Amino acid sequence: MEAISELRRQIENEDASNEQDAQKGKYMTFKSGNEYFGLEIQYVDEIIQFQTITAIPETEDYIKGLINLRGKVIPVVDVRLRFKQPPLEYNDRTCIIVIYVNSMLVGLIVEKIAEVVEIREENILPPPTIGRIDKAHHKYVYGIGKVEDGVKLLLDPDKLLNDDDLTVVEQVSEVNLVED
Repeated sequence: MEAISELRRQIENEDASNEQDAQKGKYMTFKSGNEYFGLEIQYVDEIIQFQTITAIPETEDYIKGLINLRGKVIPVVDVRLRFKQPPLEYNDRTCIIVIYVNSMLVGLIVEKIAEVVEIREENILPPPTIGRIDKAHHKYVYGIGKVEDGVKLLLDPDKLLNDDDLTVVEQVSEVNLVED
């Protein structure tokens, strides 16, 4: 019996390892402004249609508020506003990418989902140190992914929110834990 239990554990660990290997190098890409961004697929929990957002008073303008996703309260950030781009009216292509940020769920409002692409490590360059990209996105972008049709700015989800924003997210997460 003990041998069977050990074998099951090994298989489960192997399955988890295979899933991580399958996700390695894959990025969910989306459009914001004239640029395409990528998030490692391992950070993406799901993609949902845009829905009603409850505003949170006295927060940054890019923190649009909270949504209720199957009983979980999730803070939502407008990516365009976070990147200091002009606001855009939400439409039927607008969606929310639910991601893990510092082990908490956060929604990112994006103009439109592009595709899932594979970018090998050797095709990822460090971000440039001059120009507009450096000023607007440098703190969020950890690399430039070269793909067939151009480049994708690869985001570090943990840097999308500043310390004050994380406090709001943590408070919402604590509410979710109490309800569970």
